[in-house]
Amino acid sequence: MATISLRKGNARLPPEVNRVLYVRNLPFNISSEEMYDIFGKYGAIRQIRIGTSKETRGTAFVVYEDIYDAKTAVDHLSGFNVANRYLIVLYYQQAKMSKKFDQRKKEEEITKLQEKYGVSTKDH
Repeated sequence: MATISLRKGNARLPPEVNRVLYVRNLPFNISSEEMYDIFGKYGAIRQIRIGTSKETRGTAFVVYEDIYDAKTAVDHLSGFNVANRYLIVLYYQQAKMSKKFDQRKKEEEITKLQEKYGVSTKDH
């Protein structure tokens, strides 16, 4: 019911607010049904993607149908305790995620070049 009052009050949302949430610190064995139970209380969900690889375990993306539902979920679920783990719920920001990926890619390139040319980073 709080979302209705937000819409009618013409409340201006911060620029980082969007429908896609990035969730960290999830229990590794959490099921899709449990995710829908937890996040579905705050509005209609379009999609949930749970990380399965070694690098993405314990993370998920939750996409809401409505931006106000996503805001309500972030407000209520940040710090929520699930199986003795406190959830970190953030708005997905493409710029930050691609920057992190680019950084990792550059580090891999540097490592390959160092191996190719026999350069050591250790001081003699």
